[in-house]
Amino acid sequence: MDCKNALLIVAAGRGLRLKSDVPKQYIEIAGMSILRHALEAFKDSFLFDHFQIVIHPDDKELFYKSVKGLENIHMNHGGKSRQESVLLGLEAMREIDPEFIWIHDAARPFVSQKILQNIGDVLGEYGAVIPALPVIDTLKKSSGTAIEETIDRKNLYRAQTPQAFRFKPLFIAHQRTKGQNLTDDASIAEAIKMKVEMIAGDENNFKITTTEDIEKAKKMINPPLTNIKIGTGLDVHAFEQGGSVILGGIKIPHSHKLKGHSDADAVLHALTDAILGAIAKGDIGKHFPPADDRWKDVSSDMFLAHAAKLVAELGGKIGNIDLTIICELPKISPHSDKIRKNIAQILKMHVDDVSVKATTTEKLGFTGRKEGIMVQASVLVKLPE
Repeated sequence: MDCKNALLIVAAGRGLRLKSDVPKQYIEIAGMSILRHALEAFKDSFLFDHFQIVIHPDDKELFYKSVKGLENIHMNHGGKSRQESVLLGLEAMREIDPEFIWIHDAARPFVSQKILQNIGDVLGEYGAVIPALPVIDTLKKSSGTAIEETIDRKNLYRAQTPQAFRFKPLFIAHQRTKGQNLTDDASIAEAIKMKVEMIAGDENNFKITTTEDIEKAKKMINPPLTNIKIGTGLDVHAFEQGGSVILGGIKIPHSHKLKGHSDADAVLHALTDAILGAIAKGDIGKHFPPADDRWKDVSSDMFLAHAAKLVAELGGKIGNIDLTIICELPKISPHSDKIRKNIAQILKMHVDDVSVKATTTEKLGFTGRKEGIMVQASVLVKLPE
């Protein structure tokens, strides 16, 4: 098949400076290896026709665990240096003969879609493009602890990856510079007088090298959820002729059912509104208009799952839920644990974080006259700052 863009991830290093039990590219953060985090960003871009990973021969088991479930992932063994590993990766793709090769460090898990798009926009024109950041700190030269010289930082840049090139010229460059131990592919291209263009890099696209970098990566993937939001919801449904009510997704036998456009689950409606309110995303009617026939008779767990998805997209988490069901009948207490468990399952929460209480209005008002049910919901949502 024709291959326009191929990705080569260099994952054969040992990461000795980190002093970890496993090479740093296989350290897991939030349930995925650093290599997998890096790879997912490229998979999400839909730019690439082929994925080649260069690994150390001793890391096969770690590698296969990292890429489990992903398609179109190819592997070959690397060499003693980064330069040698890249050349072996290029040789493994010789028959594929992609138009462009993108080379990325496995220890850079935070490449942005913006960088990938910006490289892709100009790669066809320039043929060799890297992301880079200007040096902003004053540079000192020293062979020990005493300063020997101050280096002029003007016109100096920090190179990042992915670095992208036309495949054939870069392959030739690697063959001609074999054994020179150059530290990035732009250096190899420069060695045979290829012109390499730079685009703006990204401070978040850092290379994990130290234990401090690991901690920084953990905070970026799982930022502290210190922005606390509270939402409330209230829903009311009248009774009509029927044989059961649905509350919290649980079918409860009763002489009547609740009247509504969907399944009239007042518990899930109130809870959905509370979550939407906590994140300032309107109410359930905004997302699922009752005049829209698509939502007629649907299960309300769809509404709740949608609200939870919006929280997740903000990087947040639902902390706890408190529900009060107000009615004379049916009796709620025999079913409250089932309601709690069902809500916890929908929201992927621990059941201990879901509270369901029931009360009456001492026969006052419409609930006291057994004309319907009212539900009040409170929810705490934790978001990153």
